[in-house]
Amino acid sequence: MSQGNLLLDAESLYGELLKGVRSLLTPTTRLVGITSGGAWLAERLQADLQLSGESGAISSAMHRDDFAQRGLSDGGQTKLPFEINGAHLIVLDDVLYTGRTLRAVLNELFDYGRPASVKLAVLVDRGGRELPIQADFAAARVALPPEQSLSLARNDNGVFNFSVKG
Repeated sequence: MSQGNLLLDAESLYGELLKGVRSLLTPTTRLVGITSGGAWLAERLQADLQLSGESGAISSAMHRDDFAQRGLSDGGQTKLPFEINGAHLIVLDDVLYTGRTLRAVLNELFDYGRPASVKLAVLVDRGGRELPIQADFAAARVALPPEQSLSLARNDNGVFNFSVKG
């Protein structure tokens, strides 16, 4: 992806994310991806790290503070194929911005149980936080104007790339 001076290679950043998530893992850690980009990352990491079982996917839709304006998105539904109570989780997302999606995801997660710990790993941290939320690992940190959005896309072969709008 290239726009102005911004050049991000999603596949290279995925390699950095893989290393970062590997360093956060414990023998009992479970991966949970925020729909949709984070869920794609969790699925691929689950395979590349040769973890047993399957990764989870979590939606922020029902707990968003802007639900009245946005409604339900097509991003997917929450699917947590493992016990949440007492679990050590790594939540994955493609882009961390204001922190509002993660706040909603944490509310959704606690509807399913009380994890022992929750860590956050992201491909890109673009700053602009509105809530006191920080990633435990970010493959890259970039600054974008507020009117632009950055999101992860993947092709039919599972190769990641970025999309910039605005």
